[in-house]
Amino acid sequence: MKLSTVALVGRPNVGKSTIFNKIVGKQKAIIEDTPGVTRDRIYSEAKYKNYKFNVIDTGGIDVSKDLFNDEIKVQVEIAIEEADVVIFVVDGMEGLTTNDYEVRDMLRKSNKKVVVAINKLDNPKRFERIYEFYELGFDEYVPVSGLHNIGFIELLDAVCKDFKDNAHEQVDHRLKFCLIGRPNVGKSSLLNALINEERSIVSSVAGTTRDSIDTVFTYEKEEYVIIDTAGLRKRGKVFETIEKYSLLRSLKAIDNSDICLLVINAEEGIIEHDKHIAGYALEKGKGLIIIINKWDTLKNPNINQYTKLIRSEFQFLRYAPIVFTSAKTKKRIHTIMPEVKKVGENIKREVKTSALNDAIQDAYQLNIPPSYKGKRLKIYFVNQSGIKPPKFTFHVNDKGLVHFSYERYLENKIRETFDFEGTPITLQFKNRGE
Repeated sequence: MKLSTVALVGRPNVGKSTIFNKIVGKQKAIIEDTPGVTRDRIYSEAKYKNYKFNVIDTGGIDVSKDLFNDEIKVQVEIAIEEADVVIFVVDGMEGLTTNDYEVRDMLRKSNKKVVVAINKLDNPKRFERIYEFYELGFDEYVPVSGLHNIGFIELLDAVCKDFKDNAHEQVDHRLKFCLIGRPNVGKSSLLNALINEERSIVSSVAGTTRDSIDTVFTYEKEEYVIIDTAGLRKRGKVFETIEKYSLLRSLKAIDNSDICLLVINAEEGIIEHDKHIAGYALEKGKGLIIIINKWDTLKNPNINQYTKLIRSEFQFLRYAPIVFTSAKTKKRIHTIMPEVKKVGENIKREVKTSALNDAIQDAYQLNIPPSYKGKRLKIYFVNQSGIKPPKFTFHVNDKGLVHFSYERYLENKIRETFDFEGTPITLQFKNRGE
């Protein structure tokens, strides 16, 4: 199901990030201590009434600080390209400025739905100030205070009122996977090599892919959908220098995919940005395969050594298969799709309750948890309670007795017994009677 996207735009210091945080609420990462899980929430999922939607905080996108007007233009361009609805944030205390008018002009040309949020109106007596903003020429104006939590019901009512009810939308059962990673790691070249068709513009310059394309192709009589994240429809030096923009594109593609192929440039190795993207895929419960591309460029390639390096850097992805390829020479390209197919089966794998309980009871007897203040963890029963990713519910005497190291031990035992390569698995613990 494709979610609608809402973007916040406006000049600096009008309170975009505060409003963003109020709309999305406090998002707690699934695995708090996992290295590489990004806390940088320029993009998040929000829920209001029966609607789920994505929110972009363009204030979180960095560009060169000496390009003040360019910074605002980039924010608006991103919003125009990505959003279904734009929240145009203005400062209700300061009034309109030249930069507000510039944002207004760009938004009016875009034909996107715009809701003007007049921020910092923390006293209802000041609400008459909204009339000053009517000259912007938009249809909807909502006085809000991000600091004092005023006006958000009205704001979200205005934002969501044209969203479609996706509850009865037809489900697409085709497996969807995306190529994620930093610019210039070879995502588009890999896509072309996979489908043997020049559908994307391939160049050695980062940021030259003009469009984000969903490609449908057949492998072993089954249809698959590849989501290419490299797309930048609007080109320009400022646009291409935004690392966070490439991250934003990747985050959207991850949301719409079942499996993520994290593409790493063998020459450059691993940097923090790769971990951020991988961490988000893990947090969203997506299947994951690590692709080491440009393998042909290394003078003395050693798969064993490089695998050790990957396992060391991505300790939170020990379950992810690693594939070594070269999009340029087409070597080992044939090894990708078998992994995609296998991980596709694993993310929706269901195991028999009897076999699951046998495995867990064996694991428990093999390593009985230590007692704490005279109490010891007891596991009464385990059942699988979900897929994509597989989820297991443990019915116990006291979930407060589950130490994270013992939880990891139980996960490892499940993985040893059943094939969950390429997929995260979730364990939850419930007290008896909950």
